[in-house]
Amino acid sequence: MPDELIKSSKRLLEPNERVSEVLFGLIMVLTFTGSLSVAEAGREDVRTMLIGALGCNLAWGIIDGLLYLMGCVSEQARGIRAWRALRNATHPGEAHRVIGNALPPMVAAAVGPEESESIRQKLLQLPEPPSRPRLGKDEWLGALAVALWVIVTCFPVAIPFLFMQDVPRAMRVSNAIAVVLLFLAGWAFGRIAQYRPWLSGLAMVVLGSALVALTMALGG
Repeated sequence: MPDELIKSSKRLLEPNERVSEVLFGLIMVLTFTGSLSVAEAGREDVRTMLIGALGCNLAWGIIDGLLYLMGCVSEQARGIRAWRALRNATHPGEAHRVIGNALPPMVAAAVGPEESESIRQKLLQLPEPPSRPRLGKDEWLGALAVALWVIVTCFPVAIPFLFMQDVPRAMRVSNAIAVVLLFLAGWAFGRIAQYRPWLSGLAMVVLGSALVALTMALGG
């Protein structure tokens, strides 16, 4: 029971994380496809670009997966610290403050002293919390999902270069796919944030394009 209570509350991949991973993955691959000279590029240049884009997204996917695991460990550690602080509280008021700090602000505002005391009494009846955070199957699957999501994102943009010999045409198709994916990512973010999806989609296209241009200008 204690292990279940301090487990990371993250799902395998939160909706807002899906949007972020799509944006990161697209920016990575677009910095490679955008650096390709359509006037001079040959098949060897395209091959080098594809290997670089895939390798970069693979590396970033691994890094992002590790960051996800670090976030899970940090979240569990906060839960363990809060639990210990509650059990070591010298009076109920101190324990109530610990409970309030552990709850989301909107929930904490609706929880009064009686509810906090009821929560405190129930938590005190539970066994000792674990001594340290533990990464279970769900956390490792979440990290794998994050890594795969970043890696897979590059394929739709890269596919035209695999099947089209005409580099300028492949570039146009690739850019069109990237714009569509950016718009869909913005649309999804707008729905999650309960903001206007169309406006969010257009803003994501502009933001993604600006970030790609800035990355390329800085030599990324």
